[in-house]
Amino acid sequence: MSDPGSRTREERTAEDDRSVGELFGAITADLSTLMREEVALAKAEVRQSATQAGSGVGMLGGSGLAAYLMLLFVSTAGWWALGDAIGRGWAALVVAGVWAVIALVLYALGRSRLRSIQGLRRTTDTAKQVPSAMTGHEEKA
Repeated sequence: MSDPGSRTREERTAEDDRSVGELFGAITADLSTLMREEVALAKAEVRQSATQAGSGVGMLGGSGLAAYLMLLFVSTAGWWALGDAIGRGWAALVVAGVWAVIALVLYALGRSRLRSIQGLRRTTDTAKQVPSAMTGHEEKA
């Protein structure tokens, strides 16, 4: 846009003589654009958070499946191997304890991954600026 002082008198008069309806229409269009951009930002952040959540849930599910399969096959082999040295009952308890520790470690890793999801941080920050931006005081937000 050009410098207000360099505009002709007709251009200034045409702009100053806009009706209330035209001014309201311009404000409504700007507000509509702002809201569409905020919704687009929220959708992008939700998509990113859902991807991270899916990754964490997948790890928890994978840890459960891995714990089950390993418990089934390796535990049987370990139980029989230890059973010759310390008896079958004690061997079963030792093997179960080892797999309990492994399951707890995998659970802790999956839980920390889920807690690291930050949600809609950018959308929240920009949405807080909307009231100040509407009054022309973007710096206050």
